[in-house]
Amino acid sequence: MPTTTQETLSLVSRSVSVAPLVLLSVVDHYNRTDANTSKSKRVVGVLLGQNDGKNVRVSNSFAVPFEEDEKDPTVWFIDHNYIENMNDMFKKVNAREKLIGWYHSGPKLRASDLEINELFKRYTPNPLLVIIDVQPKESGVPTDAYFATEEIKDDGTTASKTFVHIPSIIEAEEAEEIGVEHLLRDIRDVAVGTLSTRVTNQLQSLQGLHFHLRDIQIYLQKVLDGELPVNHTILGNLQDIFNLLPNLSTPKSGGKADSDLQHAMSIKTNDQLMAIYLSSLIRAITAFHDLIENKNQNRQQAEEKEAAKKEEAANGKDGEKKEGGPAANGDAREGDKEKEGKEKKK
Repeated sequence: MPTTTQETLSLVSRSVSVAPLVLLSVVDHYNRTDANTSKSKRVVGVLLGQNDGKNVRVSNSFAVPFEEDEKDPTVWFIDHNYIENMNDMFKKVNAREKLIGWYHSGPKLRASDLEINELFKRYTPNPLLVIIDVQPKESGVPTDAYFATEEIKDDGTTASKTFVHIPSIIEAEEAEEIGVEHLLRDIRDVAVGTLSTRVTNQLQSLQGLHFHLRDIQIYLQKVLDGELPVNHTILGNLQDIFNLLPNLSTPKSGGKADSDLQHAMSIKTNDQLMAIYLSSLIRAITAFHDLIENKNQNRQQAEEKEAAKKEEAANGKDGEKKEGGPAANGDAREGDKEKEGKEKKK
């Protein structure tokens, strides 16, 4: 059974933040190579940023030529000279961004990751490994951060190297937020309203929470079945999570049917549902109003067209009558003259 060391605890307490620019660069690197045509291939690159011992900020990255044998994971190649040359050029652009680790497109750890991580110790004492899933199938953060540490066993056997998972977040600075917002404007559907976007984001968050809870359940079940050893660090974190959860099963007090927290949550939920219901109702009424207004306009236009046609027809008939009037009078006069001539002959 592995023993938790002070180094492991210090690594777990660190926080890793990844800039959105890094995610875009890794996806672009993946799409420009042949890795997207094969599920077993991956891309590797270098991470740049700041590491003060407590907080790790990944602000930039660049791709690295990398090859590995699909059949033999111990056979791989990475260009050292390219890394050194690119690192020197990035120092000239921004001296604050230092080489702090490396990334690959995963989506999981590989057998050769420890050897590659030892190689990056030439450039930084404790390199950070970030696995960026370029084709995520589940909701949540597409990054997994790791630090390599010594695993000391209780049975006295030789210590071995292993990776420790570090929590990671996606965090952008103010300038990056503006750029990401402009990028999302081109992708986002303009017809979708703000309320729909908020509901979609909450749904995705709940799906991500569900996937994490499922992973916790699978891990605990494997520990109970003896498939995995007991890790006191993980169990301690789970205990902290359970202690931070609100207690919704408190006994009844003061004659109230529910606890104060349940009552407050019910009121909050009902208010949110009422706002959603009223918004949907107003949206439906507005749509019906627009539909009725459109029908009235179409009917009015049809009536105006019919009235115009009738008026044109009436004007045509009046014109025919006016044209036939003088001719009829002339014929009547000619008839009168003929009658007078016959009478004189008689």
